[in-house]
Amino acid sequence: MEFIVEKIGMSRTISVPSVPVTLLKLIDTKVCEVLENGKALVAYNKGKSLNKPTAGQQAKYNLSKEFNRFATVKTSNTEAGDVDTSLLVEGAQIKATFRTKGRGFTGVVKRWNFAGGRASHGHRMGRRTGSIGNCEWPGRVQPGKKMPGQYGYETVTVSNEVVSFDPASGVLVLKGSVSGPNGALGRVRIAK
Repeated sequence: MEFIVEKIGMSRTISVPSVPVTLLKLIDTKVCEVLENGKALVAYNKGKSLNKPTAGQQAKYNLSKEFNRFATVKTSNTEAGDVDTSLLVEGAQIKATFRTKGRGFTGVVKRWNFAGGRASHGHRMGRRTGSIGNCEWPGRVQPGKKMPGQYGYETVTVSNEVVSFDPASGVLVLKGSVSGPNGALGRVRIAK
């Protein structure tokens, strides 16, 4: 079972000892079509984007205007309609998949925690990489060398435990943290 969720933010429980929790909101989804291998095509609402292909899909599956995004997820549904949320109970183990915050093109100090050079006596090292090569052999930079580059915006999956779930509001409370900024869309699935 997979669910499309939006990260609301983090908080703590009032119990003793206090536990850090992440708040997720289940996005309202409709199963449009049940596919093979336990997968289904679902529609959900995110933003306001209406073009002719989306309008065609909405007409094909008799959906209202707010369902304007489509995705394929694993589900236990056997027919079209609402997604079954009965497996989201307290104590259930789930795996949350989100994208980390994107930090753009960064240098080695931010990306790999390099120390950089000293900050005195007229040097030109600063926050630069430093020497990257070898001697005469192999005469090239080895693959996997820690260098400046694109940092963040990677898919990360973490295992969490469900603290509580409110079906009326669709708020899912997980123990611990998940990647990504507040407002990020991700997926949670029941771990087996």
